[in-house]
Amino acid sequence: MTDRAVARWAGMRTVVAILAGVAVLVLGGVWLANATDRARSVDEAPKTTAAQKSRAAGQESQVEVDDADSREVPGVRDCGVGEPVPEPTIITLDCSTAGRVASGIQWDRYTAAGADGSGVVQVSSGAAGAAAGKSFPARLRLFGPKEVDGLVAFTALEVTYTGATPKGEHTEVFPIA
Repeated sequence: MTDRAVARWAGMRTVVAILAGVAVLVLGGVWLANATDRARSVDEAPKTTAAQKSRAAGQESQVEVDDADSREVPGVRDCGVGEPVPEPTIITLDCSTAGRVASGIQWDRYTAAGADGSGVVQVSSGAAGAAAGKSFPARLRLFGPKEVDGLVAFTALEVTYTGATPKGEHTEVFPIA
């Protein structure tokens, strides 16, 4: 009788070990499948600077600029690098992780003194903005034009959320030069 109880116990341990092994393999497969989805979404996403430069080169401005302010309209240097892009549609807010990006920006006013517009702040939780996140509608204000590396660029962006906020703050200011 004791032989049978020991055999049954050993059999249960084997079944539990097999189920645990299968669970680990399934979870690993799900994780790997999501990793390729994250990599694909990063590859498919427009590269911020490239997207803005192609827009600046290929499209006419939809925002009217006053003649008095047209002397040298500042642009935005994404994460403080490259040539300033006027009227950008995408601005990276968190350059260290690319976890926060203002996108779909439509400018109502864009002058040498400042710019006002609206867009969506996308907040992702993964490295390099890879994991899906949430979107927060916001009003955007560029200010602080200054000469940087011989070119005029805005140095700060104020984000005022029009609904829910990612961190509880209604307004945030980001250095962008």
